[in-house]
Amino acid sequence: MSEKKIIAVVGATGAQGGGLCSAILGDASSEFACRAITRDPNKDSAKALAERGAEVVQSDLDDLESLRAAFRGAYGVYAVTNFWEHFSAEKEKAQARNIADAARAEGVSHVIWSTLEDTRALMAADDTRMPMLQGSYRVPHFDAKAEADAYFVGIPTTRLLTSFYWDNLYSFGLAPKKGEDGAYSWAYPMADKRLAGIAVEDIGNVAYGIFKAGPKFIGQQVGIASEFLTIAEMGAQLSAALGIGPITYHAVDADSYRGFGFPGADEMGNMFQVYRDFEAEVIARRDPVLARSLAPDMLTFAQFLSKHGNRIPL
Repeated sequence: MSEKKIIAVVGATGAQGGGLCSAILGDASSEFACRAITRDPNKDSAKALAERGAEVVQSDLDDLESLRAAFRGAYGVYAVTNFWEHFSAEKEKAQARNIADAARAEGVSHVIWSTLEDTRALMAADDTRMPMLQGSYRVPHFDAKAEADAYFVGIPTTRLLTSFYWDNLYSFGLAPKKGEDGAYSWAYPMADKRLAGIAVEDIGNVAYGIFKAGPKFIGQQVGIASEFLTIAEMGAQLSAALGIGPITYHAVDADSYRGFGFPGADEMGNMFQVYRDFEAEVIARRDPVLARSLAPDMLTFAQFLSKHGNRIPL
């Protein structure tokens, strides 16, 4: 049997990278081996990957040479950055540049770069419907990734355009809240527009499908989602799945949401406003049929709730 091709997975103990590691390690017939890249190989999640057969390698996105060492000998790299660790668009771009430079230097054959669209292209610079953040961004964690696409030019890369994580219901505190009267409600600046959503584990499953497809998707942007649902539709499914009665949806305006005061509220307010005001453009870039062809077991929202509903704090 020929030696397996190594996929170096950035953020292996995080959401997207962890999903890809699980997909590789869960496929006994895989042509790929998982190299799990993490800042701390001694944490429990890294040890769990090692126990499942991953090669765990220490590296830091702020350290180019450590990334080069982590990518050495790898066929592929899954590249992802996490804005929410530091809330800085500039830092996110610097980390993306390090990933790209390391992949280029080590001659990686296929990079999948987890990216998002540049929301500034959707409106004029003097458009006042939403504020500019961090000086020059509408939605920093979108726009910075989009700018970073340029760093991967000349590298065999698939740009993977992702969607809103349904997992944010439990990991980011976005689930409905129970009031003093025992009734549940939630607020979003989404009006009656549809949100492009996906279970985060399925981003890893799609990435695995792209690697398995070989060079077919190199040089392309692949936009993915599982379903497009309104907040009211999500609430109805949540209510039924969790048995909590009707969930009242408050369709607040974006300025109110930006003023809620939690860390990143302005960023999230702008993001949801983009989803609302540019629903057609956002949805047009994402193809659930293609996504499901790459990850046939992709979860619907109802299936996600059946699998992970017990993690949603109520």
